[in-house]
Amino acid sequence: MPDQETLNSVGQSLAAIPDQSVVVIDGLAFGVLDEVAVKEARRLRLVALCHHPLALETGLDERSRQSLLISERRALECASATIVTSGHTRQILIDQYAVPTERISVALPGTDQTSFAPCDGDPIRLLTLASLTRRKAHDVLIEALAPLESLPWQARFVGGMEFDPAWAKSLQERANKLGLSQRIEFAGTVEDAQAEYQQADVFVLPSRFEGYGMVFAEALAAGLPVIAARSGAVPDVVPEAAGLLVAPDDVDGLNAALQQILTSATLRQTLQASARKVAATLPSWTDTASLVARKLEEVKNS
Repeated sequence: MPDQETLNSVGQSLAAIPDQSVVVIDGLAFGVLDEVAVKEARRLRLVALCHHPLALETGLDERSRQSLLISERRALECASATIVTSGHTRQILIDQYAVPTERISVALPGTDQTSFAPCDGDPIRLLTLASLTRRKAHDVLIEALAPLESLPWQARFVGGMEFDPAWAKSLQERANKLGLSQRIEFAGTVEDAQAEYQQADVFVLPSRFEGYGMVFAEALAAGLPVIAARSGAVPDVVPEAAGLLVAPDDVDGLNAALQQILTSATLRQTLQASARKVAATLPSWTDTASLVARKLEEVKNS
């Protein structure tokens, strides 16, 4: 939660904006700016960009979750329009946040076209690209990989460790305790994420929730088979023909999916071929920008 100094600074910045201006505020901030939103809603045309509701972040205690639920619901009431990144998030805002249907627009994130990964690693290279936070469920993946030590694979965990250092450290300790320190590489943040996809054979990320999941779209754009949890908007991004989806927090289910893909070249090739077909259907950033621009123009002229 922002401290009072931060809230005052945001309030001053918004107060300096001319009346009737259209102002887009990212949902990671907007959900806790309810007091500011209430103050400025009559003067400014606020547009919220919601990736997923803050209260759905993994690891929150009930008090924090309820506080975020109330503040974000109050902030969204002040928005002239809300842009979300998936139909799944749209439905959550309708059902749990009482946002009117007509005030929500879906703009799927764009995906850059790229060349297809050769998927010819020996051993098989498993890529996970996500910040090391509880919601991304690296802990489930580590536990699922442990019984597969006899199979040929190498895993690379790419993603920032600074968001929850204690959690990141516990993941490394867990991997070491299970004897996987030579099989799982914690690479941290990298400059060229696209190179990671090109050097991988399979993309694996069993997130507990995703409002969209850009990394899944990026993996498909590179023609990678995907293993993921059937959570949030992930099933909307990853069709069953291109990936194996398991229940969230299901170590045994994830282990079985990993074993399938590690032991069957035919399955990997089938999923790879489907991923390449899906790649052609992914929206571009031009598509996304056009949708957002039209909505902002509507808000401006309303």
